Amino acid sequence: MPLLLTSPPLNPTHEIFHVERILDPDESVPARQHKIIAVLPAYNAERTLAATLADFPPGSVDQILLVDDCSKDRTVEIALEMGLTVIQHPKNRGYGGNQKTCYQYALDQGADIVVMIHPDYQYDARVIPHAIGMIELGICDIVLGSRIRSRKEALQCGMPWWKYFANRALTAFENICLGQNLGDFHSGFRVYRRNVLEKIPFQNNSDDFVFDTQFLAQAVHFGFRLGDIPVPVRYFNEASSINFRRSSIYGIRTVQTMLGFLMNRLRLWRSSLYSTTRHQTALR
Repeated sequence: MPLLLTSPPLNPTHEIFHVERILDPDESVPARQHKIIAVLPAYNAERTLAATLADFPPGSVDQILLVDDCSKDRTVEIALEMGLTVIQHPKNRGYGGNQKTCYQYALDQGADIVVMIHPDYQYDARVIPHAIGMIELGICDIVLGSRIRSRKEALQCGMPWWKYFANRALTAFENICLGQNLGDFHSGFRVYRRNVLEKIPFQNNSDDFVFDTQFLAQAVHFGFRLGDIPVPVRYFNEASSINFRRSSIYGIRTVQTMLGFLMNRLRLWRSSLYSTTRHQTALR
């Protein structure tokens, strides 16, 4: 009988292995009825990519796509060696621009469910089947991984105090504005039902970090059901993180997005974020 772990393992380094270990496992696993594609928006992830993938439960997804946003390290080389599907941006398009490529590819490949996870090992990929289950059971249309189960755990695991309090303040504000009860609006682990990506005009969104906030505001506008699942927070030197200045800009743009959502709902201002006309862009 497997051990009941008292804490999740943390091993940010892992030997490189081929992705078939995940996509085509030797052991028998229950057959999936839906096509599941995992997408990894990557920038300078050579040190954490293999560790992130090592936690993927065998048989949990059908394909893994890495979109590289013009990394300056060996991210692409390692991803290709591991057998991932790779799309390279010829120039840096930003975090939001990276996700646009990820989601358009997944839609074009016929994905029923799309898993987005940062390849920086902050998020525990072992919860992927459980998050997918909430989609398959019809409980949620979008599932986010919540890093903040408690203040003590988040701070002890290395989350900077200023980032913790900024996260709590912004998440509370967003919950009030959007009428939700999520634990972490700023998670880099998300699972989507296909029709969410088909309906939401995400190509209209920012190419910067506020893309995520805009996407969730759009999801509420279009009536999709949001939920979350706890994942342990992992902060260490190799994990990517935006600095205080960029976090401050992100916070301001998050507040602006919420105010725009309210103004659009009250019909005081019309925003292209909530247009039913989808503007597609070609993969670059």
